[in-house]
Amino acid sequence: MIKIFSLLLLMFSLHGSEIYATLNVKAEQSANLAFDASGIVKKVNVDIADEVKRGDVLAVLDNDDILAMLERAKTTLKFALRDYERQLKIKHLIDAGKFDVYALKYEDAKNQLSYQQALYDKTFLRAPFDGVIFEKDIEVGDTVSGMMLKTVLKIQTPRKRKIVLEFDQKYHKSVQVGQAFKYSVNGDETVYEGVISKIYPHADSDNRKIKAEVEAKDFMVGLFGDGHITVADKK
Repeated sequence: MIKIFSLLLLMFSLHGSEIYATLNVKAEQSANLAFDASGIVKKVNVDIADEVKRGDVLAVLDNDDILAMLERAKTTLKFALRDYERQLKIKHLIDAGKFDVYALKYEDAKNQLSYQQALYDKTFLRAPFDGVIFEKDIEVGDTVSGMMLKTVLKIQTPRKRKIVLEFDQKYHKSVQVGQAFKYSVNGDETVYEGVISKIYPHADSDNRKIKAEVEAKDFMVGLFGDGHITVADKK
């Protein structure tokens, strides 16, 4: 059925109102996730096909030592602030250099707390957007290294898709954003229709093709197919 559909599209293209294009289905957004820290994996909260929300904790490294340093930094800041506030009350009675020592300790304590908080936060791998996990390469007990980043989880938008189509570069003046694209995907006889939302600003030098995008939903990522772009006939 798809082969017949493709031949019909090619015939239409000869009349100038239909331009043939192949397509691949991709997620609207996807990301390869890795820890930006070193340590041993303490907890993994997701599995393949799990849907997550932006900010959800997906995995955690063993961070007891970093947590201890973070609590110590909080305590140091608490007492540095007390000293600073006491000196601030009598600032007009003491040497400026002595006051600056307490001010420096207070500012340094704030910086140390921010630094320890950042280290602690890096032991949590969080979802960058609402999505579904589609690949997993991490288990409790695994060792990860922030010096050699390794993708441990892959995430993609759960429903939103983009149809990435390719057409011959000779039609670069004919194809425009807003034009209709009718297409079918492999294994599905349904003819779908969308609107071109984006045209890539370059032609592939290897295959002499130009890419464009059409918004879609619910297709399985990785499917391929073909279709035709409807363009206005030249008068």
